[in-house]
Amino acid sequence: MNITIIPLYVLFADKIYRDGVDITPKEFYEMQKASEELPKTSQPSVGEFSALYEELLEDYDEIISIHISSGLSGTVNSALRAKERFSDRIKVIDSKSISLGIGVQVIEAAMMAMDGIDSARIIERVEEIKKRTELLFTLDTLTYLEKGGRIGKVSSLLGSFLNIKPIVRVVDGIYVPVGKTRSQRQSIIKIVEVMETLLDSKKPETIVIGHGQGYEMALELKSLVESKFDKSVDFLTDTGPVIGVHTGPGTLGIAFY
Repeated sequence: MNITIIPLYVLFADKIYRDGVDITPKEFYEMQKASEELPKTSQPSVGEFSALYEELLEDYDEIISIHISSGLSGTVNSALRAKERFSDRIKVIDSKSISLGIGVQVIEAAMMAMDGIDSARIIERVEEIKKRTELLFTLDTLTYLEKGGRIGKVSSLLGSFLNIKPIVRVVDGIYVPVGKTRSQRQSIIKIVEVMETLLDSKKPETIVIGHGQGYEMALELKSLVESKFDKSVDFLTDTGPVIGVHTGPGTLGIAFY
């Protein structure tokens, strides 16, 4: 779809990996489970953004640059600093989301660009989708979120985190707990219940599911969602290493608008 991706980095065992370039989700989760060391993440530098923008602008008039929530990463700040030397040819958008939540915005923008729609209308549409997009996920454990420092308001669940599977909602770019269960199967049911509440009788236009080494549970969630809302899931995919650093294996998420 002519989407250019600038990868974030995973720092693991004294090595640096570009997410989706040097390491696959499968490789990452296997390393994570086998290691006692907690991997770290790093954003692209201002220089990397500048070099990419300069290269793209040799062939294109404008760039719409959509990135992970500023509440969870400094990536947007790097992009904003880099765009300063390119006048108004670059629009940087804070997705206020992660992973699948960014994906639905980016895909819509790319489809509109392929149809020749002007950038102002694309940006308007992305902002509209951003307001209507919901992202929910459940974790097998809160350990990684806590150690990675991305716990946000989910810290209220830490007292019993060894015994629960939290349901987390991304609200304005940060993590907010919306429920907890005792098993992943219960979590799937709870996620669908929260979806019903958030949709408030409306029908989802797009539904996407992601997982971190939880394919079987992702299929169960897909089946339940499709049955409940009479709407096919648009795609089901792996959650990448940068998100996996903070969520760990067994993560299951859904985004919809």
